[in-house]
Amino acid sequence: MPEWLQESFNRDQNLDLQLLTIRLTVAFLWGLVIGAVYRVTTGSHRGQTSGMLATLVLLTVLIGMVTLVIGNSVARAFSLVGALAIVRFRTIVEDTRDTAFVICAVGVGMASGAGFLMIPLIAMPFVAVAAWLFRPRDPASSGDFTLVVRIGTGRNPGELFNDLFNKHLERSHLTAIVTARQGAAIDLTYGVRLRQPDGLVPLVTEMNAIEGVQNVELRQRG
Repeated sequence: MPEWLQESFNRDQNLDLQLLTIRLTVAFLWGLVIGAVYRVTTGSHRGQTSGMLATLVLLTVLIGMVTLVIGNSVARAFSLVGALAIVRFRTIVEDTRDTAFVICAVGVGMASGAGFLMIPLIAMPFVAVAAWLFRPRDPASSGDFTLVVRIGTGRNPGELFNDLFNKHLERSHLTAIVTARQGAAIDLTYGVRLRQPDGLVPLVTEMNAIEGVQNVELRQRG
């Protein structure tokens, strides 16, 4: 290595490469564990699962690296905080549960970089159990759906749908009303739960047969 380059990075001489390698490897392994817990407790119905898995693993390793850079230097810590404050994350997190996993990755990465192995080792089983107990349910198995119906103006939704809802739905509640076709129609959005899992086709078929109903859309909630 050229002397000028060696002098510019003389702090490298005080680093324990074996220690750095071990801590970053541990951070990487913990990232895989966090990603596995997220994957198992989230399920396969979420489209962005693969991207979130990569984010959790990378974030754990990067936070471990940042913690190693900071070390015991308060000045370095403030410098990094100021630098990171410039970064703006504009990705919308759909589920606040994802934010909890991100915080978990940050905490575990900091612990690994600082050399604390027992903290994530003890905390991770609690995180895994909590994530499993409060995992999102499959909307298809729970019978929860979003029902969007378009009717002509002047029609009374209660008169049109009360009997049909009582027949096919365990519960229903109106969540939104939007005008359509320049005020000639109304889109009604309901949160519904089916009485029977196989009641999808009968409900949509009977609603389409009602006079005044222009369109029916029933989709899984989640």
